[in-house]
Amino acid sequence: MRSGAKQRLLLPALLLSMLLLNACDNDLKKIKELSAKQSVNPVQQTTGVDLIYSDSAKVKLRMLAPLLLQLQDPKNPAKDYDQMPKGVTIIFYDSTRMESGSIVADSAINHTFAKVIEFHKNVVAKNAQGDTFKSDELIWDQAKKVMYSNKPVLVNMMTGDVVRGNTFTSDEKLTHPIFGKSTATLYVTDTPAN
Repeated sequence: MRSGAKQRLLLPALLLSMLLLNACDNDLKKIKELSAKQSVNPVQQTTGVDLIYSDSAKVKLRMLAPLLLQLQDPKNPAKDYDQMPKGVTIIFYDSTRMESGSIVADSAINHTFAKVIEFHKNVVAKNAQGDTFKSDELIWDQAKKVMYSNKPVLVNMMTGDVVRGNTFTSDEKLTHPIFGKSTATLYVTDTPAN
């Protein structure tokens, strides 16, 4: 009877040992996966960023950010991106170096290969006319030379008019916006003709 009792105890103990070893193997796989992901995206960190972009010796814009993280994928450079998690300010300049607009946001992601910058949270953009666009998202597609948002936007025009839209698309200077499902408060200064 003792040998039968030992076999009954030995079999469950053996099964439990196999389960524990298998669990350890799964944990090791997870650790390897996590470390592989971390090595794919080495981070370069820069604080107090103050960059000036120029073209043909003409200043086009200035970018300010308290923190810039550069993430790179050595296997696929098309996935490289810059992240500005603590906010960003971009100031645009015209050909005479006068300020012609700006974008301020709580965070941003610059997809360097695709030439697309996503601005997120409390985004405020101004154009050369002084119109102010407010949204929680603004996407600047530099390759297509457009700015757009798939989130609600509020625009305070210099004329005093206020436009709200569920979405909007515009040229990159924000001078010709097109709104989706919009409402507006318009102020008319002309008197009607008799």
